[in-house]
Amino acid sequence: MGRGKAINSPWMYAFGMLAMMIPSHAFSTFYSYYYVDKLGLGLGLATLARTIFMIWDAVNQPLAGYLSDRTNSRYGRRKPWVYASIPLFMIAFVFVFSAPDGMSQMGLFTWFLVALLFYEAIATILWVNYGALFPELFRGDTIRKKASAIQQGYQIVAILIGSAVAPILFNGLGFSSMSIIFGLMFVVFMILCMRFTQEDAALRDAPKMGLKESFSATLANKPFWVFNISNSFAQTVNGLLSSMIPFYAKYVLRVDESMVTFLLASIFVSVIPLVGVWFWIIKRMDPVKAWRLSLLAYAVSVIPLWFGSTLLGGIMAGIIVGFGLAGFLVTPPVVNSLIIDRDFAETGRRREGVYTAVSGFITRSSGLISALAFLIVGMIFGYESGENPGNDPETTFRVLISVVPLLLLLISFILSYFVRLRGDEDGSQHG
Repeated sequence: MGRGKAINSPWMYAFGMLAMMIPSHAFSTFYSYYYVDKLGLGLGLATLARTIFMIWDAVNQPLAGYLSDRTNSRYGRRKPWVYASIPLFMIAFVFVFSAPDGMSQMGLFTWFLVALLFYEAIATILWVNYGALFPELFRGDTIRKKASAIQQGYQIVAILIGSAVAPILFNGLGFSSMSIIFGLMFVVFMILCMRFTQEDAALRDAPKMGLKESFSATLANKPFWVFNISNSFAQTVNGLLSSMIPFYAKYVLRVDESMVTFLLASIFVSVIPLVGVWFWIIKRMDPVKAWRLSLLAYAVSVIPLWFGSTLLGGIMAGIIVGFGLAGFLVTPPVVNSLIIDRDFAETGRRREGVYTAVSGFITRSSGLISALAFLIVGMIFGYESGENPGNDPETTFRVLISVVPLLLLLISFILSYFVRLRGDEDGSQHG
């Protein structure tokens, strides 16, 4: 592929997803395991840290989107923010997994909280600006479906690296060395993505809304809110499944820590071809209906995890989960882009940054839902930390990996019926 043809191609844009998801998925999968089970941070303190983060996130997410939309440089609106964030994101990721040995509970809590706030602040800037490029670069339903499928294919490769390869690295080299390796991979792939991304110069000069007007219009968009609230429950399941797998392997399947790689691989290797299956499905369906179907499939797919008792049983259940997860990864970006297009048709302003930021804030509430689920279920069954797992850690993690996800996905599926959009082939839509 020549450089000219590669500019703004879905294949090159997707390298940004590969770059960010390698460290991001390693973070979401192993940070709880690292701090709670390995370092012994109490579950209550870990939940408190996530709550403080949510307050901070409520400020930095919308602000990042607003500033991105208002940026006007010869390099574009989004790219300057991404380039500035690249070295900071690597530093923040390494910081999360480099807690000093021998810290007290309060010292460990402080380290965790500072690391979390630093990491999430930089991650917000990256995700908001990268995500805002999607509806701008890819106009029309057909190209968006293709771009989404390619992007999610790269995401699955990243998830496989960030989850299945991580245990090999931290078992052999330690968590800090693992974070350095993944951080360097992020830098290389993110720069590659930006080198082949070119923003539309005309959009920099488009009329811009003030802060109050911009957020007022966003708050008034009912389909946007219902869609993202529904997605937040499903997104909770993504994070919950990833973060619970190491606990599930240890306390339910009773396998060695080194086997976590195979368990995670069973889910994410199966997702790679299944993304293609879902792309075939959504090409033949209205995007909202395809999204709704993916939520139902995801809900059904988590049920077999309850019955796992051996490594083989866990792997088989993981493959089934892969089908539901693949659908949920492919369908939301297409629906979200339709919502943004309708806003542009009504206001004449492109506000991908604000929409991406507010969407990110809503879906990131999934982190708090996940933390609260962990705390509540842990209290019911007596799990406190790796040093004090209680009398029935097996049931604790069966519930957290199967029952809780099933309930959350059913809520998401029900809410999806309140989203009414119809996308035309040119990317326009009407309610």
